[in-house]
Formats: sequence, structure tokens, C-alpha cells
Amino acid sequence: MTDQTATGEDGFDRSQPEGLTGILDALTATVTHARAMPMSSSVLINRAELLDLLDQARDVLPTQLSQADDVLAAAGAARGVAQADADAILAAARAQATELVDAEHVTIAAHERAAEIIAAAEGVAEGLRRDADDYCDRRLGDFEIDLGKVLAQVQAGRAKLANRLADAEPGA
Repeated sequence: MTDQTATGEDGFDRSQPEGLTGILDALTATVTHARAMPMSSSVLINRAELLDLLDQARDVLPTQLSQADDVLAAAGAARGVAQADADAILAAARAQATELVDAEHVTIAAHERAAEIIAAAEGVAEGLRRDADDYCDRRLGDFEIDLGKVLAQVQAGRAKLANRLADAEPGA
């Protein structure tokens, strides 16, 4: 950029406009403020001034386009990274959700299976208790019968002894 300024009749600086937008603004100002031809819609424009602005636009345009391409490329790369991050986060969230659902299903199934096992064990324990009670009752019944027989034998033996003692007594 130069310190030299070329100001047109309209007061607009056309020497070194800033960027492509500035050059387009200068072109618009040049055409807008150009002297009109009498009885016509045509205007008189300084050819050198207009060609200078067009040359500046051509010079700035590749720079502006390459900067725009760089910005778009950076934005595309950032979008790609963000999309990859988002995809990874979604995949991790889906995996965790699946694990939680599976864990819940496994937990529910385990609780159901545990309840079935406990119910079966309680049934088996009740059956064993009944069988043990029946066995004990039979054994006690057999023992009662055996004790009854022993008691009868003891009573019969005592009765015999009592009879012998009564026969052996001197005064009988």
C-alpha cells in the first residue's frame, strides 16, 4: 500500500482500496458519480482510473480466493474432526447404553433365576424335612412297640418273680 491518495471528484479514495470489497465499492462509486452525458443514460468514465481499479481487483482476487479456499479447507477439516468426534461420542454412548441394557437384562434374569433356585431349594428342603419327620415318626413308633414289648416282658418277669417270692415266703 502506498501513502499516495487519488481522490476522485466525489471525494472517494480510489488509489489503494482495501481488499476486493473495497475495490468493488470504488468501482461502484466511480460509475455512480461519473458525469452524465446530456440527454442520455450514458456516463463519462475515466478509462485509466477504471482500468486501474480492475487491475487491482484482478491482483486481489487470487489472494482473496486462496484465503477463502484456506478458510473453507480449515472449516472443512474442523467439521471433519468435529464429525469424527461426534461419531465417536455417539458410538461410545450407544455401546454404553447397550451395556447398561444388557446388564439390566442380565441382572433381571439373574434375580429371576435366583428366585427359581431359592424356591426349588425351599421345596426340596420341605420335602426332606417331611421325609425326615416321617422317618423319625416311624422309628419312634417302632421303638414304642419294642418298648411296649420290653415293658410287657419286664412286667411278666416281675410278676413271675413276685409269684415265686410269694410261694417261697414262709408263711404262705
